[in-house]
Amino acid sequence: MNNYLLTILINDKLSEKERKELLDSVSKNFGKLVKEELWGSRYLSYPINHNEKAFYTHYEFESEPNTISSLDKMLKLNEDIIRYLLVRDN
Repeated sequence: MNNYLLTILINDKLSEKERKELLDSVSKNFGKLVKEELWGSRYLSYPINHNEKAFYTHYEFESEPNTISSLDKMLKLNEDIIRYLLVRDN
């Protein structure tokens, strides 16, 4: 099992219920969730796809390396995720 860090910027126009469903669908792909931080809605440094605000979330989790590619693909295909950063932590 490897440790990973994931930061996600979600479209700020989503309702609370839609955002919770999206985050639940993302977190169910983790092996073992270590830490979850909801940083809230913040202004972006520059507009991304005509969005000036985004909801920031940060996760620390443990997972097998072979499951990360499916998580990465799911994050890329979701249109409500503006940006994300997924890195392996040592």
